[in-house]
Order: sequence, then structure tokens, then C-alpha cells
Amino acid sequence: MAFHGIRELENYFVPFLQRFKSLGEWKKIHASIIVHGLSQSSFMVTKMVDVCDKIGDMECATRLFKQVANPNVFLYNSIIRAYAHNSLYRDVIRIYRQLLRKSLDLPDRFTFPFMFKSCASIGSYYLGKQAHGHLCKFGPKFHLVTENALIDMYMKFDDLADAHKVFDEMSVRDVISWNSLLSGYARLGQMKKAKALFHSMPDKTIVSWTAMISGYTGIGCYVEAMEFFRGMQLAGIEPDEISLISVLPSCAHLGSLELGKWIHMYADRKGFLKQTGVCNALIEMYSKCGLISQAIELFSRMKRKDVISWSTMISGYAHHGNAHQAIETFNEMQRAKVKPNGITFLGLLSACSHVGLWQQGLKYFDMMREDYQIEPKIEHYGCLIDVLARAGKLEQAVEITKTMPVKPDSKIWGSLLSSCRTRGNLDVALVAMHHLAELEPEDMGNYVQLSNIYADLGKWEDVSRMRKLIRNGNMKRTPGCSLIEVNNVVQEFVAGDDSKPFWTEVSSVLQLFSVHQAQDVIKNNGNLAIL
Repeated sequence: MAFHGIRELENYFVPFLQRFKSLGEWKKIHASIIVHGLSQSSFMVTKMVDVCDKIGDMECATRLFKQVANPNVFLYNSIIRAYAHNSLYRDVIRIYRQLLRKSLDLPDRFTFPFMFKSCASIGSYYLGKQAHGHLCKFGPKFHLVTENALIDMYMKFDDLADAHKVFDEMSVRDVISWNSLLSGYARLGQMKKAKALFHSMPDKTIVSWTAMISGYTGIGCYVEAMEFFRGMQLAGIEPDEISLISVLPSCAHLGSLELGKWIHMYADRKGFLKQTGVCNALIEMYSKCGLISQAIELFSRMKRKDVISWSTMISGYAHHGNAHQAIETFNEMQRAKVKPNGITFLGLLSACSHVGLWQQGLKYFDMMREDYQIEPKIEHYGCLIDVLARAGKLEQAVEITKTMPVKPDSKIWGSLLSSCRTRGNLDVALVAMHHLAELEPEDMGNYVQLSNIYADLGKWEDVSRMRKLIRNGNMKRTPGCSLIEVNNVVQEFVAGDDSKPFWTEVSSVLQLFSVHQAQDVIKNNGNLAIL
């Protein structure tokens, strides 16, 4: 077959590269391209590198690129794109530097998005800033895809100022621009700014709603997270797996079982229960809402269990005081050859704490460090100290507080103080109280605990002294609160707060209950003396 020029020859091979069916056929096409003298054609090699990218053969892509003496910017972009698609981000930066040093061409709008992604992925803020400088020098001043990638890079570096500056300077913004900025604010817990941005968005997608739900869940504002979840549904946007995983922790913490069950049915109907992450979130929700049997059933039906699945189930058993089942689940996890993580051992230590298995607790703490090389965090030390304190090993618990590599927090000293009342150990109580007075000087509960210990030991002068200190000190008391779910809406009632809607009606009903209770007492006892 005769060809009238190099371009016609190149175009001849393109359809073959687009529709080859096997590796053997690909090798024949490659050989034919070499025979026809196209191994130095940047156009032809670009097409072949794109094929290598699709089939994941980066060794072949690298060989093809290296054989070209003078690659043009299109070939550079092709190999950079291929490396980025295969998560070879350091190779992206290496090739980018080669482009700057050796090529007569300059980086263009197809180069920079992958460069920004690579800098963010390897965590190099310095290189990212350099690449931004090159964009200002070489690249197009305004290009939507590039600017979106730049916002995303700055957000991954937690650089909100530069991300917002790029956003403000954009001549055109699309939904990706808005969502990138919104997701960054939400991920960092800056929900006031995220909410303002959300309400100013011209178009909201499921990504926008999920970012808000996840952001509020992340900072413990569970009621707000559920409000946005319902708002998303009212806006006619169907939840996906990510939005379900984002809202389920809020259901768990608020005890919103009705919504949790609805999510379970919805996930089953949509086929989301095939996703391990959705099942893990449902298991946690059922465990924290008191339906451990539902959690067990869901766990047993899972075809693929990851370390989070096992750890969540172990923590669920611990939450319900079933230490022996938690330990047995851990043994099954080991038999399944799933490597535990820090959360796994946190659940085990918590389980041991509930039933006083202090020897088992020490065993798992040592196993975590020695067998799995997991460095204990303050939460692990807190659980271990709680295990020992509840079992009456107060001196051993105090010794650990002196040798642990991190400074004990108020939870650890509070655990010791609580255990001292059961054991009547005033010496350890005073040590714990000394630290709590420094860490939480305004917490009334700690002083009340110590006062109760004095009372149990008959030290009434010390009790009087503590009560005087409480009265005269600038102490804070956490008000009691309760939650109730009615028609999928969670209502929170806080002691002393009468700002709730229908508070007058609620108070009237409560007073009515009190009257009926008094009448029952009179009926059964004949007088009001016991009231």
C-alpha cells in the first residue's frame, strides 16, 4: 500500500490502535509501526502511550517515550497523563522537569492539571507553589480545568487563603469549582464559611450536599448533618453510598433509629449493601442505637469484611458489655488473616474494661505493640488505665501514667478519680484531682467526685471544705439533656432551656404527669410524706 507522506502513514495506523483486541495483536501493530519508521514520530508514540495508559502497561509506555529523541509537548502531556492515571506522581514531576529543561515547547493547559494533582498527592507544597508560578509565567491566564485543579491542590494543603484567591479570580466557574472550595471548608470543619458558600452556589449537586453532611458530622454537629440530609431529599436529590455513609454516624450518635432503618431499607433497595463501607456504617449505627442483634445479622451476611468491619463489630460488642464475644470476634478476625489496626485494639481494651479483664487487657496492649507494631495513642493508654483502675489495680494504673510517652489527659485522670470512690483510695484520688484541677479548673463534677470520696470515708470537714470551694469558685456544670425522635425529627431538650417550640404545652403535660404520680402515691400510701 502506497502512502503519500508521513501524516497519511500515521493516520493509517490510528484505527488499528483504537480497536485491537489482544496483547498479541497490539505487539504486531507496534512492530509494524517500527518497521515503517515511525518510532520517532511524536504523534504516533503519543497514540501508543495512550494505549499503554488504558491497558496499564507503564513499562511499555516509558520505553516508547524514552526512544523518542525530541518529544513534543503533546507526547510529554501523554506520558504525564499516563503516569498520573496510574498514581506514579513522582514520575509526573520528573517528566515535567525534563520538559522544562530539554524541550523547545513549554507546558500548556493540558500539563498543569496533572502536575497540580501530583504535587498534592506527594504532599509537596513547595513544588505546588512552583508549578503555580510556572502557570502564571507560561500557561493560559484563564482555563477552567487548570484553575479547578489548582483550587483542589491548595485545599488538600489546607491553604484556604490561596484556594479562595484562585476562586475569586476565576472568570468562569462551574460546579466543580464551587464543590472543590466547599468540600475543602467542610473537611477542615469551617462550617460557617461552608454554609455561606453552599447557600450562594448557583447549582447544588449531591457532592455539595454530601460535603455539608460530612462536614457537620465531622465536628459533632449531628442534628445539622441530619437536617442537610433531609434537605437534600426535599431538593429531589437521591442519596448515594457516600452520603449514606456520611449521615449514618449522626443517626448513631443521636439514636435516630427510625432514619437508620429507613437508610438500611433504601440501601438494600438500591444495591448499596454490596458496598462494604455502607454495611460498616450500618453496623455502627445499630450497635450504638441498641440493636446489637441487627448489627450481628448484617455483619454475618457481609461477603467482604475489611478491618473496619471487624473493628466495628468488636467495638459494638464492647459497647454492649459483651467482652467475651468481642474477644471471640477478634479471634475469628485473626483466623481470617485480617490485620488489626489501632481501632481494633481500642475496641478490645474497652471490652476488657467493662468486665474487669485486666490481664487480657494487658495482653492485648502488649500484642498491639510487639506483634503488630502499632504505636499506642492516648486513647489506648486511657482504656488500659481504665481497665486496671476498674479492677482495683490503682497503683499499677498510676505507674502507667508516669511512664506513658504522651501526657495524660483529663479523661485518664477522671477515670482514676471515679475508680477511687469504689476502692476508697484517697491517696490516688488526690493525685488525680491535682491534675484535674490544672486541666479542668472550672469543672464542678470533679470536685463533687472528690467530695463524695471524702463523705464515704467520713471526712466531713473535707466535705465541707469542698462544698465551700464549689460555691465560691467559678465552676461550670454541664446541663442535663435528652433526645427524642418523632416522625424522623430528633428533638433535644436541655435542662433550663425553654426556647423550644411548644415548650408551654410540653410543660403542661409534664405537670399533668406529676399530678397523676402524686395521686398514685397517695392512693398506695395514704399520705404525701414520702414525696
